[in-house]
Amino acid sequence: MEKRFEHNGSAGYYEVYGSGKPVVLLHGFAEDNTIWNEQVSFLEQHCLLIIPDLPGSGRSPLLTKEDASIEDYADIVHALLNFENIEKCLLFGHSMGGYITLAFAEKFPGKLAGFGVVHSTAFEDNEEKKNTRRKAIKLIEEYGVYPFLKNSTPNLFSETYKKEHPERVADLIEQGKKFTKEALIQYYTAMIKRPDRTSILEKSDVPVLFAIGTEDSAAPLEDLLKQVHLPKVSYIHIIKDVGHMSMWEKPSELNKHLYQFIKDCS
Repeated sequence: MEKRFEHNGSAGYYEVYGSGKPVVLLHGFAEDNTIWNEQVSFLEQHCLLIIPDLPGSGRSPLLTKEDASIEDYADIVHALLNFENIEKCLLFGHSMGGYITLAFAEKFPGKLAGFGVVHSTAFEDNEEKKNTRRKAIKLIEEYGVYPFLKNSTPNLFSETYKKEHPERVADLIEQGKKFTKEALIQYYTAMIKRPDRTSILEKSDVPVLFAIGTEDSAAPLEDLLKQVHLPKVSYIHIIKDVGHMSMWEKPSELNKHLYQFIKDCS
């Protein structure tokens, strides 16, 4: 069921499914709430799912402030929880959604019973990564959203998945047509500015889940292995033959890991 709320005069849209323990799922860059559809069909039987379209995605308007940040997106998630009168939740974020999850854990730790980063990292961008994002911004400005996503989106998937499911890769590229240049540039700018949040993992008093793909070039296994030991309680899931998109590439395996974490944190 689609619902609407307001924060600082701007509307936000989100989907609600199931009942029970509140679980929030945050999508990543150039995605919307539908990226979690495979998880919804399984998890809605076990918990209350709240899945927002972040600003600039789906029907949610882009933030109008020029210096929008990952922290601003975390504030919007917090406002959504307050709107739904939710005291505590489990929060999972994919990629950019993982950055928002970590910012939320820093700002509002009392709201969390546990959290997870799905193909995401607590490390800040190194200079090489920042420059890659800056080049992406220039490409979007020069050529537009669709040509950029048509070129970059296949890199999110494992080689095997791309060969076996080219139509799914094409679907994600097509979905990207809904995004404006301004939205993708705002996301990239916010990601470039975000700080290192490994200290949030170290300080966490709640369990933390890590979902890692062995073929993920965006959030590489070797980088994640340097931080998974930091929380007091870590659930570490290394998913074989998966790139950056286990929600689609191996949904049953990811669902199993999320369900066990939700069950243990209840």
